Amino acid sequence: MKTKDTSVTKKIAVVTSCLDDWGGSEELWGKSIPHLLKKNFHVTVYKPKINRNHREYISLAEKGVELVDLLPEVSLTTRVTNKSKDILQRGYQKLNLPGFSQHNDEPLTVHLKTCTPDLVIISQGINFDGLNFGYECAQLNIPYVIICQKAVDFYWPAPANRSFMITTLQQAKKCYFVSHHNHRLTEEQFGIRLPNAQVIFNPVKVSGKAISFPSINNGYKLACIGRLFLLDKGQDILMRILSEKKWKERPITISFVGTGPDEAGLREMASLLKISNVEFTGQVNDIENLWQHYHAFILPSRSEGLPLSMIEAMAAGRPVIVTKAGGNAEIVEEGITGFMGQANEESFGEAMENAWNKKDEWETMGKTASLKIAASIPTSPEKEFANYINELIHE
Repeated sequence: MKTKDTSVTKKIAVVTSCLDDWGGSEELWGKSIPHLLKKNFHVTVYKPKINRNHREYISLAEKGVELVDLLPEVSLTTRVTNKSKDILQRGYQKLNLPGFSQHNDEPLTVHLKTCTPDLVIISQGINFDGLNFGYECAQLNIPYVIICQKAVDFYWPAPANRSFMITTLQQAKKCYFVSHHNHRLTEEQFGIRLPNAQVIFNPVKVSGKAISFPSINNGYKLACIGRLFLLDKGQDILMRILSEKKWKERPITISFVGTGPDEAGLREMASLLKISNVEFTGQVNDIENLWQHYHAFILPSRSEGLPLSMIEAMAAGRPVIVTKAGGNAEIVEEGITGFMGQANEESFGEAMENAWNKKDEWETMGKTASLKIAASIPTSPEKEFANYINELIHE
């Protein structure tokens, strides 16, 4: 009797729904890949369009990761044809007519049939924007897991897509969520329980040690770190609050750290409201160094998973001023490690006022926040995730 050959390299496919060159939702699988490679897995990454000049994808390619575009460059005729199909599909969906299916993703299907991975990791920006990929795996009897980086209270799945999405969630080997809030809201949105759900964490870019509190001789500096995308991050709420006379007169500066489609709009809003104590720094990669110059973190999010920028700020020893979006309230303790409000000018303005009144306590609160993160977040979430994947494949 022949024994099973266990030396054969196992194949893992990562399919990401992120349309940006590289998004925060990609940090988990991206940082887990080196650990998976050490376990002798062959890894292929699929994405609608890969920017091979981006440093993250350069690094992955150098490690031997195969990169595949699901939407490669095509001719003008093909683009026009595809656009026409997309318009028709949207029309059919609105009318609930048969004929077009949201979950048909032929390029991925062709690749999966060819390479037959042992497991597919579906990485989503929210909780259902990549379920079409998972459905294709289910149809091909290929095991898959789903990562849900965010769930939005005001953004629910289209009625015409609920059936295949529910099937996809239920048939996944695991549904990973970055907060209990996201897990609960997803179950509510689809009206099902997910016994295959598990809460995990994203990797952080700081050492985990509290960074010395900077001098306040030149006033207070707050970092608003996040994609400049108002629908999610709500920076316009902060702008309206900062337009109030009291905030213009206080020794405080807000730095918007990041890039995004709403940067021009925010700059113009600041000009219109004559807000001079804000600045736009663009993308900053050295987060450890950034926190040597800022006293607190602020982010008026309308929707979240569990913002990595908030976790990193707390780990670096800084108090946070945030909304109760996503899993924020699962980590932040009011008046102890930070301040919370709702995503509107009145409530978030109150949170900011409470924070300002306790600014003499920020350094102490930051130290407490750092200890909280050290006790709550694994040292290496990406390594833990790689271990979960390894266990699933070798069950």
